[in-house]
Amino acid sequence: MIAIKTKPLGKILPSLKKGGVRTFLIPITLILISGIGVLVPSTLSTQGRLAIFAFLLAAILWSTTSINTAYVALGSVIFLVFTGGISQEQLYGAFASHVVWLMIGAFVLGGAVQKTGLAKRLTEIVVARANTVGSLFWLLTTVLIPLSFLIPSTSGRAAVTVPIFRSIAIATDDKRITRALALLMPTIILVSTIISFVGAGSHLVANDLLLQITGQQISFGQWMLYGLPFGVIASYISCWVIMRLFLNKRRLHQKLEVQQTSQKPLTSLEIKTLVIVLLTVILWLTQSFHGLEIATVSIFGAMLLTMPNFGVIKWKDGINSVSWNLIIFVGAALVLGRSLISSGAAEWIIGHIFALTDITTTKSHLVIFLLLTIISLTSHFYITSHTARAAVLVPPLLYLATSLNLSPIAVLFLSTLGMDYCLTFPVSSKALLIYQEMGGEATYKPSDLLRLSAVLIVVHFALMILFYYTYWNWIGLSL
Repeated sequence: MIAIKTKPLGKILPSLKKGGVRTFLIPITLILISGIGVLVPSTLSTQGRLAIFAFLLAAILWSTTSINTAYVALGSVIFLVFTGGISQEQLYGAFASHVVWLMIGAFVLGGAVQKTGLAKRLTEIVVARANTVGSLFWLLTTVLIPLSFLIPSTSGRAAVTVPIFRSIAIATDDKRITRALALLMPTIILVSTIISFVGAGSHLVANDLLLQITGQQISFGQWMLYGLPFGVIASYISCWVIMRLFLNKRRLHQKLEVQQTSQKPLTSLEIKTLVIVLLTVILWLTQSFHGLEIATVSIFGAMLLTMPNFGVIKWKDGINSVSWNLIIFVGAALVLGRSLISSGAAEWIIGHIFALTDITTTKSHLVIFLLLTIISLTSHFYITSHTARAAVLVPPLLYLATSLNLSPIAVLFLSTLGMDYCLTFPVSSKALLIYQEMGGEATYKPSDLLRLSAVLIVVHFALMILFYYTYWNWIGLSL
């Protein structure tokens, strides 16, 4: 006979004793409750039930587990396909969306800016002009803001600026300055996201959902008109807050000499990249004149930058610069959002959930604006993914706008602006995580970020109110 040694169950599954069950208990419980909950309403169609359950499934896993967000989104979509909630053609159609192509083109553009060293060079040129720590912070803010037009990813912009951070950190051995700098750079990257339509994938998802629900869209130029002044002012105020919270006057006036890596003028590749990127942005801004979609223009720019014997990077390098994980996530999120719309589930949610509150009967735009602002600004507390926040919140908010005869464009932009704020926890953004630890040492503590966010969330709230009743009202962006 063969003796088989057995081990106690606790040793075979140690994770179960160390909190493994507890880790999955919350999501499993919430999923079961959601599954039972969607079976209760008698007025909801079968496709509506499936769409809501798939959406809740994704939202629960996004919020309570560390499973990759793209994997969760795609898994929820496959569930819909297998259960008949959507057709296979709807799945394929979402990945053929102009949003996906726009992101692919924009990532190639950003890859060229990064690989040719243009972004790093332009940043160094500006930073090298700083004489003191205070002037350095202002100049860094100035150069980080326009990166939202060049690199369509907050994590991508953070990665590009890491070498600059390290060169400055070497120039000073003061850990307090390093901590303030590690907070400044991701903060400006995130706060300035709103200035550009291509600043984040969530903007593209939100705009696509706006088109699906209302037939309206915000153009690149309109987005810039609405968001650029706010993003610039919010960025400079954020810079001032960081300096006041984490640096004293002595450190702000401390002399600092940052050496440029290269004193040479712009290379031909850098100049060519700059010209093509500027041409692309100009074509984005003038869409109403030439009629070319910004996705088409993005692909055209990407083709120029990767053209054999003319481009600045190889086609293979351009393709490798695309964040395919984000592309899959956005495509799957579009399917989930569209399934809520086509099945009538989103409209049903508004009719039955928002009807339980007084908001559906209120005529006060101030009350609606304040509620919209609070919901969007705090959404990163319970949904850490930027794009997931847009996919979850935009459909019901747009249907709320329709039911109250509000401007859907205003509702979308204001809610997206609030959702762009995600500074409370390091896990709320990859840009924050990138800067949290450098060289194996922590640059700032989560408590530092919490302290900063406690001030900046109030600043953002006040700024949104100020802009709503002044600038946005003057240019016609109102509820």
